[in-house]
Amino acid sequence: MANDDLLERISVDPQVSFGKPTIRGTRIWVGLVLGLLADGMSLEEILADYPQLSEDDVRACLAYGARLTTGHFVDIA
Repeated sequence: MANDDLLERISVDPQVSFGKPTIRGTRIWVGLVLGLLADGMSLEEILADYPQLSEDDVRACLAYGARLTTGHFVDIA
């Protein structure tokens, strides 16, 4: 599945989870999934803890994080 197709799984809605990016159809934040991966949790462990997610949902979170890093950022003092 291409990154653009994966990104369709991510939703940003001010009425859901305070506008944080979530996996479409859930209230599971992209940041939560990325944090779990960063903490060393495996894909299998995440899917066991969140059975409503699929492997593509987790990959969508990674694609979303990757897309965010392609922008230009300026440090604010």
